[in-house]
Amino acid sequence: MPQPTNPQMAPNPQQAQQVQQQVQQQMQQQQQTQEKLDNISKVKSLIGPLRESLVIALKTAAQTLTQNSLVDVGSSKSPDSDHRFNKNMEEFYSICDQIELHLKTSIECLSQNASSVRYFPMPVIPTRTEAIPAQEGPALSYPQFLITVKSQVSFLREIHDALVAASNSLNSNE
Repeated sequence: MPQPTNPQMAPNPQQAQQVQQQVQQQMQQQQQTQEKLDNISKVKSLIGPLRESLVIALKTAAQTLTQNSLVDVGSSKSPDSDHRFNKNMEEFYSICDQIELHLKTSIECLSQNASSVRYFPMPVIPTRTEAIPAQEGPALSYPQFLITVKSQVSFLREIHDALVAASNSLNSNE
């Protein structure tokens, strides 16, 4: 006969282990998700396929050269047009293009971050729930940051409009 469980009793060691394993799995999944979002992680993950693609393309090129040299010597018939080399090179260039795109995106992110730090030196506290290192000194909440950015954009519009008006008045005086 099964014993009734008391909710106030501590869980048995097996249940505690299962809960701990579930928590660890969730943390690993979150880390993997964050890595998938990171451009540099994407570049790192594309290096292996890039190497493999290059090796395959070079092997195909060697086979094609060997086949063509046999045809040139006359010991073999002309092979059917095989587009494996072109296909392998397209795959290689496709991976190169993906890497280039991720690197350009990373450079743009770094540039935006540098501009943000330069023109807005006060750190912004994001409202997301991810682990964030402790901030030293004053910091803005994200909604306060948005208000500040909107006011800066409107101020820049006013400056732009004033410069356009001054330029138009100079052109009309001539």
